[in-house]
Amino acid sequence: MKELRLPRQIVNHVLQHAQSDDKFEVCGLISEKSGEPYKTYPILNIAESPDHFYKMDGKQQIDAMREMRENNESLFAIYHSHPSSEAYPSKTDIEQSQYPEAIYIIVSLNTKGVLDLRAFQLIDSEVGSLAVVLV
Repeated sequence: MKELRLPRQIVNHVLQHAQSDDKFEVCGLISEKSGEPYKTYPILNIAESPDHFYKMDGKQQIDAMREMRENNESLFAIYHSHPSSEAYPSKTDIEQSQYPEAIYIIVSLNTKGVLDLRAFQLIDSEVGSLAVVLV
């Protein structure tokens, strides 16, 4: 299994965002700079059923991508939460993945007090798990 090294500060931002609304999926982007995860960009979820799906607000996503370019960052990962299911890509997550170069991070809130954060590569409908290591 490949290893994904994530700075504790990035993980904390993602977990805090996930916990900020435990009834709906939250979503966002993580940039990289010089090959390392760098910054989180929380994006509003505008899905019609945000308790089971996420759809990033297009304007916020474009603004985040523009900010990344202006700051010599690039897309590293896409994250979202699962309020009531495991931290594993759903059929919809797999079908809608459009950035094969990005890591997909999922946080499950469906645990007994312990948040579950996992990372995946989604390429051609194949799911590859990554071992998350905090640095």
